[in-house]
Amino acid sequence: MKLCFNQATTLENSNLVRDLEYCEKHGYDFIEIRTMDKLPEYLEDHTMEDLVEYFNTHHIKPLAFNALVFFNNRDEAGHQEIINEFKGMMEAGKKLGVQYVVAVPLVTEEKILKQDIKNSCVEVLTELSEIAQPYGIKIAVEFVGHPQCTVNTFGQAYDIVETVDRDNVGLVLDCFHFHAMGSKMEDLKKADGSKVFILHMDDTEDFPIGFLTDEDRVWPGLGAIDLDGILSTVKEIGFSDVASVELFRPEYYQLDAEEAIKTAKETTVKVASKYFEFDTVEVG
Repeated sequence: MKLCFNQATTLENSNLVRDLEYCEKHGYDFIEIRTMDKLPEYLEDHTMEDLVEYFNTHHIKPLAFNALVFFNNRDEAGHQEIINEFKGMMEAGKKLGVQYVVAVPLVTEEKILKQDIKNSCVEVLTELSEIAQPYGIKIAVEFVGHPQCTVNTFGQAYDIVETVDRDNVGLVLDCFHFHAMGSKMEDLKKADGSKVFILHMDDTEDFPIGFLTDEDRVWPGLGAIDLDGILSTVKEIGFSDVASVELFRPEYYQLDAEEAIKTAKETTVKVASKYFEFDTVEVG
């Protein structure tokens, strides 16, 4: 298995330049680049060609753009914004060698029928799949384990991806989101592992279903999530690609960025190495 760093983990105490430096130093294979803040911040003082050159001359590579946000159940203007943003991601992603674009479903207080949610998701993802095809970039749909997210369980997300039925459309399985709205292990056991593109590693404090927020995340292995159950199951269904650590904990933002990146690796590898071998485990 390969190891990836998601920039949310150092959202408030680092930038793309430092994240890349420390991830390279500590033996990460990949990085998920935040397109809503960290990439634009980088491009204030650098060019896309600078980033291309960095990846060409270092071990670490770009795994994903994170994220295309609120892609479904939009009005006509909102839908066109999503399409335009996605096309821009395709052009930039092709230059950098990005493998995935993470797509996040709509979060809203509005009550929308589940069938209407599914219909919109399938329609939009099919359109995005067509756009992405010539670029060789895949779409990883990330269900979000909050009551206000239109797609908030693994089973619901997997049903949508199955209905789309495209090789370049799959899922992000985030352990926090899986736990937070009570996704069912039996749904994961029945899934095709090839439809899971990225595994997000994290853990959480033990709050009830429906009350958990991203700020409740803790280092893998230090919380209440059944990580052993999730990891053993994804291995059984054939997933062994990339584990990407992603946390949003405010107190971790008070740490030195290198300490956070080092701890993220150590805790993730400690938990996941019970089930998977990592190619790069030692600090470089």
